[in-house]
This record gives sequence, structure tokens and C-alpha cells, in this order.
Amino acid sequence: MTDTPTPAQGDALVPPTAPGKVLVPADELRDFAAALLEKGGLRPEHARTTADVFVWAAQRGIDSHGTARVPAYLELLAKGVANARPEIRLESGATAVAVLDADRAPGPVALTAAAEEAVSRARASGVAAVGVRRTVHTGAIGYYVSKIAEQGLIGIAFVAGMPNMGYTGVKGAAVATSPLAVAVPARSHAPLLLDMATATIALGRIRQARANGTPLPEGAAATGDGTPTTDPERAVMPLPLGGAKGSGMSLAFELLTSVLVGAPIFAAFHSGDPEGREHRQNALLVAIDPAAFGDADAFVAAVDATLATLKSLTPADGAPGVYYPGERSASVAALRAGEGVPVAAGVWRELTESAAGFGVAAPQLRF
Repeated sequence: MTDTPTPAQGDALVPPTAPGKVLVPADELRDFAAALLEKGGLRPEHARTTADVFVWAAQRGIDSHGTARVPAYLELLAKGVANARPEIRLESGATAVAVLDADRAPGPVALTAAAEEAVSRARASGVAAVGVRRTVHTGAIGYYVSKIAEQGLIGIAFVAGMPNMGYTGVKGAAVATSPLAVAVPARSHAPLLLDMATATIALGRIRQARANGTPLPEGAAATGDGTPTTDPERAVMPLPLGGAKGSGMSLAFELLTSVLVGAPIFAAFHSGDPEGREHRQNALLVAIDPAAFGDADAFVAAVDATLATLKSLTPADGAPGVYYPGERSASVAALRAGEGVPVAAGVWRELTESAAGFGVAAPQLRF
């Protein structure tokens, strides 16, 4: 943990702009989260990696996958759902293909290692794919493809998890809200970063609406038997994005990840075997080296030209501007790097309570 100066030493933070939130410098928040996760049982390097994923998401405004996940991960570690000391194994089937057996390692640990492996193999082969088997909650998968893009490569990721979403024509939860992420490097623009789930709405949004007593959008959520509802008190699961399109994508991602790496989730979940409902996730990360297709510099220049062309188009009436995927979240991250990362009061309370129990010093808040 880094020392935190007192208000008398200057460097006062900008006061929170949203009610019920505190601002914490990103570096201090990262150190704090890493210290808590290490006390929760993770190796120092794994705690740091996991904290980095959470703070990355929080800086970009992805609160559902930000520091609010730290207390949840501490619980996963305490219950043994996540393995604090995993024996991660890499199995290679071909020069450009590997499967990483995570041994129930936290998702940030497993997928960061998989992204690094994909980059290394793509450098040699042009394209590489690394599957991840038996991990626990992957976190914001945009982080991993962003790390691939930082190396000048294109990153693509798919994740499959436990069924918690409706499937068109099926009663009750059938498939997972499986996400897809794509990152493409640029030079004069922030990288394009598409990070989307196959659900119309996140489970966290349903819980938030329930807490606030606000109705849900039409067609976004359903009751336990699959009946669409806007009542957050009755909603228990999201509905697929685009109906059959979203549910079909989720099923396809199960085949591209879980089935491909020999760790099916969908069939086991619906088999009636209690072990089939034990929490786990699988993933597939793909890295593509533009240099294998031609001139890498020309590719990046063409990406910039494409993004610039998009942004030059006339905005629709009432639109604040024209944006490409990942642009606004990159701007938020740059802003929060200077002003601090907002943390909800409830989340901050949970973090500081955990810190008190572990004997970890929390960053001082100063305004």
C-alpha cells in the first residue's frame, strides 16, 4: 500500500460529483483492492492482477464489474468457490492453439495469462486461440482484449457461464448472459472496444431497479417462468438481446468455449446432476496479428481513417455526437485517472469493513 498524504500536505481531491459516492485515486484504490484480495488468500501477483481488472472497469464507468466485485470475490475465496492457490496448466494442441486449465482460479488471473499466451503465439503464427477451462467469474472481458490491442494485435474474446437468461421459446432460465468483446488497435484514436453481453439488460441493473423501485424497460427482463415483466420485484432474469439472436449467440458461445475445451456447462446444468450447477466459466481468447495480413502500419492508419470518417458523419437530431465503441469509456477513464474513481458509499463501507477485519489500512478520503 502507498502512503496517503493528509489534507495538510495538499493534493486535495475533487469532491464527488454524484451523491452517495466517494472519490479514491486510481493507484490507491488498486493498491487497496490488491491488499484485500491478498489477505483473502490470493498470491500477491494474482491479487494485483485481479485488482487491476476491477479498477480498469471502475475507471471506465463499468461499475457492475468494478470495485463492487471485490467483496464478492472475497466471499468466493472464503467459500472455496474460487481457488486461491490454483495449479494452472497450459495444454498445447498445436502451434497456434492452447487450452489453459485454470483449476478454478479467479477469472482475471486465468484470462490475463490466456491473453498473454495468445499474443505470444500470434506473434509466431499470425493468429492464435487460447481456450480457458474451469475459471471463476471472468470480470470485464474488455480488459483482456484491450491488453491484446495494446500490443498492436486484434483481440477477440467469448465467455460462457452458468445459465441465468431466457432462451426464445423456453420456459425459465436456459442459457447464460455470455459476453463478446473485440478490441482493434488504432494510433491517433483510442482503440475500438466492443464489449457486450447477449442479454438486453444486466442482472445488476435488475437489482438496482429493485432497490430504487423504478420500472424496467419493456422486453428486458422476465419472471422465473419466462413471462416478460417491467416490475423489478417480479423480475429474476434478463431476456436475450434481440430475442432469438441473443439467445442463439449465447448457445454458440457455449459451443465455442465450454464444449470446445471439454468442459460443457449448458448440458451439465440441465442434466439434474447437482455438480452441474457448481459455479464455473469458460472462455476463448483469439489474437490476430495484422502484420500477418500485410502492412501493420497501413492497417492501423486505415483503422484511424475509418474511425475519423465515422466521427465526421452528421449526428442525428438530438444526438450528443457520433461515437464508436469504447470511445466514451476511454474518455471517462482519462478523466478519472486525474480526478479519482467514484466508489458507491455502500461498496466503500463493505471494503472498509473487510479492511478492518484483515488489518489493512484503507486510503484516507480527503476533499
